[in-house]
Amino acid sequence: DNMFSRKKGGGDGGGDDPYGTQSSPGGKIPVLIVLGVLFGFWIFTGFYTVDQGEQAIELRFGKYSETNNAGLHWHIPAPFETVEIVNTRNVNTVVVGYRENGRSIQSVPREALMLTQDENIIDVHFAVQYDIKNPTNLLFNVSEYNPRDLADSVVREATESAVREIVGSNSMDFAITEGRAQLAADARILVQEILDRYQTGVNIIQIEMQNAQPPEQVKDAFDDAVRAREDEERLKNLAEAYANDIIPRARGFAARILQEAEAYKSATIAKAEGETARFDQIRDEYSKAPEITRDRLYIETMEQVFKNSSKMLIDQQNGGKQRYVFTVGSALEKSQSD
Repeated sequence: DNMFSRKKGGGDGGGDDPYGTQSSPGGKIPVLIVLGVLFGFWIFTGFYTVDQGEQAIELRFGKYSETNNAGLHWHIPAPFETVEIVNTRNVNTVVVGYRENGRSIQSVPREALMLTQDENIIDVHFAVQYDIKNPTNLLFNVSEYNPRDLADSVVREATESAVREIVGSNSMDFAITEGRAQLAADARILVQEILDRYQTGVNIIQIEMQNAQPPEQVKDAFDDAVRAREDEERLKNLAEAYANDIIPRARGFAARILQEAEAYKSATIAKAEGETARFDQIRDEYSKAPEITRDRLYIETMEQVFKNSSKMLIDQQNGGKQRYVFTVGSALEKSQSD
């Protein structure tokens, strides 16, 4: 009976509350203190620091509010506002066509295999360096979450699309030999155009072609074709070198023969004309003095005959047995040598 009885008070005020529905004023103070501490902690969570080279994007209920640079800032704590901090100074690298696994490199055929203009397939690896020039565009025009991973994905997809277009407009030989630098430069321009068209806020710094070769399945056959082409070029260069050497010499030899022929022609004609003039002179002299001219011609002819032969003179005095033999040719040769 006493458990459910209620004691009634007198003139000093109200009585006891058996159900605890009334509390003393002093009991509210700890609750207010706890609430104040919690509210202060909640307000304190709104402070954040932005380092150099970073930008902070404040979102109010998921909507863009403002952009803050380096320094200490405050925003209305969650769930009213959130902050996305994006590094705009770091140079990020994304690879296309392969992945690095420690020291090994593993090709990704889905990204690496591309079709050329002459309908050949090549395995292409690219490395792209980029930074973020407009974090707001990256967060709101592409996605709201994971800006770094999202930027890598966007750059990789844009690079793959651009490289496929550029490789498809060039031949295989050009892509894997002297055209690497040109393809990389063209790819950088096209990738930047694609990213700017969609306002992604990403800036392409450099694109490098790490590797360009035929697929592994046909590499041996392609190497044989390359060696055959190199042999063809080598033999062609040797033939051109031989032609460049032999043709000028043949032309010089032909020119010399022509000059000698012209000289022989001129000399023969001049000799014939001289002999003709001499014959005319002799004929005139012969008509004037036939005997003298005949003796003269005989003497001159004998002179020509004996000039190139040895001559021996024998002198026998008065029919005696003593003879003098004199060799004219040997004496003349001896006198000329002396």
